[in-house]
Amino acid sequence: MAFKIVVSQCTVCGACEFECPSGAIRFKGDTYVIDPKTCTECEGSFDTQQCNAVCPVPNTCIKAAA
Repeated sequence: MAFKIVVSQCTVCGACEFECPSGAIRFKGDTYVIDPKTCTECEGSFDTQQCNAVCPVPNTCIKAAA
């Protein structure tokens, strides 16, 4: 499972990109996206998902549906 960014809520602040320990977040087009193949949900690095922790807009970095 991976996290995803709700594009309609993303303010393009960039905070998540620099906090992602697996480098799964990048700027694409006009917003940030999370590569589901690279996202580790911060397992082994942090107890909580850093994209969600630093995002200024609640519920923008969320767990992707299976």
